[in-house]
Amino acid sequence: MNVILFGASGMIGQGVLRECLLDPDIEAVLSVGRTPLVQKHTKLKELIVPDQTNLSVYKRELAGYHACFYSVGASAAGLKEDAYRKINYDLPLVAATLLSKLSPQMTFIYVSGRGTDSSEKGRVMWARVKGATENALLRLPFKAAYMFRIGAVLPMHGIKSKTSLYNFFYALGAPLMFLLRKFSPQNVQTTEEVGRAMVLVAKRGACKPILESSDIHELLFG
Repeated sequence: MNVILFGASGMIGQGVLRECLLDPDIEAVLSVGRTPLVQKHTKLKELIVPDQTNLSVYKRELAGYHACFYSVGASAAGLKEDAYRKINYDLPLVAATLLSKLSPQMTFIYVSGRGTDSSEKGRVMWARVKGATENALLRLPFKAAYMFRIGAVLPMHGIKSKTSLYNFFYALGAPLMFLLRKFSPQNVQTTEEVGRAMVLVAKRGACKPILESSDIHELLFG
């Protein structure tokens, strides 16, 4: 299996990349991003795309893959809806629409968030936009598409967020998150577990297209 990964430098993306590189069934990983990664690996190839609104010029490089993991996104903090939508709706749809034409037999996996609003009509802006994104992705003619509604995630194996403030809060809240994980493991995943679950779904599929944290836990631990 050959896979594409958008957002490999983010916290979730780093976890997915790690599991892709460890998995013997994955032969090649194409990382698509605006800047080069620090990590190097024999399986890993990079496609540097400064402007991801114009992916069509890279048709040749993006064709022929079996799965795509999309984990690019931005926090809603400080953003108005138009700006948030450009990052969290427009960009994934540009990528997914092109890939569905190039490789309709592809499995597309999108990193969404807990609390996403499928009705697109709720009061919470980010949830409406994420809901619109999920709905639009599920309408595309892929072999399969899955939405991972991730909640609380613990970074493992030295993985860090690109945002320093987030790293501060992760360090501060780690003891509480580990305690919550002990008593409610289905509500707190590690970056390793999220990555493993996404790779597993890319290979085998899942029983439904929208996967909540509890579903992700069930995939891994039954």
